[in-house]
Amino acid sequence: MFYLIYSEDVENSLSLRMSVREQHLTRLRELQDQGRLLIAGPCPAIDNENPGEAGFTGSLIVAEFKSLIAAQAWADEDPYIAAGVYKKVTVKPYKKVLPA
Repeated sequence: MFYLIYSEDVENSLSLRMSVREQHLTRLRELQDQGRLLIAGPCPAIDNENPGEAGFTGSLIVAEFKSLIAAQAWADEDPYIAAGVYKKVTVKPYKKVLPA
């Protein structure tokens, strides 16, 4: 089943994000290589794909896990949590309908 992982950043998180970005992306690439990643990316703080110094307000990941417990455990191990990037992480079951 798919699970939505929505994480909200602390204020002024850009430098914290950048300090562990490669470790964060490595974990996402592992999900992608396993065919389990549906979508992943950050939410720009301004209406611009490349927000520069404005940074980001959070991230969205939709990926396949065996259970909600497994999805939560995976989310809890994100390098962004250890670095203090995220102030809140929400994990919920997700049903993909479209595109089919």
